[in-house]
Amino acid sequence: MKRIFTFGMAVPLFAIATIWSCNTENTSENFQPDAFSPTPYAIPEAQFFPKKLNIPNDNPMTLEGVELGRYLFYDGRLSGNTSKNMLMSCATCHIQENSFEVGIDHPRFTGGKTFGLPSEEFPNGKPTPNYMLSLVNSVYNHNGYLWNGFVSNENEFKGSEHANVPPEEDYHYKSVESLVWMSITASHEMNSTVEKSVAAIEAVPMYKEKFKAAFGTEEVTYERISKAIAQFVRSIVSHNSKFHKYLRQEAELTVQEKRGHDLFFSEDADCFHCHGGSVLMTTNEYFNNAKDETFSQEGHDRYSVTGDPMDIGAFRAPSLINVELTAPYMHDGRFKSLDEIIDFYSEGLVYSDYVHPLMKGVREKGVQLNDEDKAALKAFLLALTDHELIQDPQYSCPPELKEWSGQ
Repeated sequence: MKRIFTFGMAVPLFAIATIWSCNTENTSENFQPDAFSPTPYAIPEAQFFPKKLNIPNDNPMTLEGVELGRYLFYDGRLSGNTSKNMLMSCATCHIQENSFEVGIDHPRFTGGKTFGLPSEEFPNGKPTPNYMLSLVNSVYNHNGYLWNGFVSNENEFKGSEHANVPPEEDYHYKSVESLVWMSITASHEMNSTVEKSVAAIEAVPMYKEKFKAAFGTEEVTYERISKAIAQFVRSIVSHNSKFHKYLRQEAELTVQEKRGHDLFFSEDADCFHCHGGSVLMTTNEYFNNAKDETFSQEGHDRYSVTGDPMDIGAFRAPSLINVELTAPYMHDGRFKSLDEIIDFYSEGLVYSDYVHPLMKGVREKGVQLNDEDKAALKAFLLALTDHELIQDPQYSCPPELKEWSGQ
């Protein structure tokens, strides 16, 4: 029997009311046994986590949609290729064991720098502009996606400005759904077209029933592909780190971890202004965090989206949940370890006219932690790892796709 998983409990499907797509009562006369009625999927309700979820009205989450999305997420034929040496899936770069980031030790992407599939212009693949962001807890983010927030619900119609943009305005750089077709068409990612992607997926026999279960018919479209993968991505939630269990009084922090916790949430280490504010361990805001005096990432920072000079050199503050697993760090991958990150904020800040006002220690080049404080802060950051998430089979590659995953 399938089960819907909610925080701390499993609900059998027979306990969920069936939703029928008709406007009359379900009497014996109008009962339709073949009516399309996918099973609602409930995001787990975790204590202290936001109740407001970023789920579009036209793409409600269902068990069948999430399951289809999981298969598509791991299927390298999504790139429009059927040759096994040219496969690329979402999971090629977003790896469960690395909190759905590429990680620093990927055999295909040395040091965490990712490349698109080869082309005549880039026989070794075009490098991606920035390093990776985790997909975890995307369902709670209402403040734009990517390092600069370019993909946002607030975006206006941009179809006439860019090639390969689907005609539906809902898919113009607005949502997780937009990120799917963008990954397919981007020259530094799958380097393909939505038409090739649809044709390759359509040719796989097992998808007929999966699309029918998720959307009512067997038809494969890039809109349905985007919606299904977006549903799966939104299902990836992380709230079982030691720190979250500590908040729920299910675990105790060590003395050192507690010291690091207190540093993190005080002016002494000054982490909480950007990465506190909620149990998501990020404000999802954008900051110039004093990495540089000059800026080489012109065109990719927050300024490129807002046009506000105070956003020059500003990038998203990523969530620190699972930060142990997500090296290299920063949008340009300049730091390879947590020790390097802690040293940077302690004594490596660089002043410029664009540094965010919350970087209060910038005049002193950092918060000047001693070795004991650095060790305590690192211990707390390690307590943010959700070991259950990275082993959970509901997020893993389906066995029948292992040879097609492009991993």
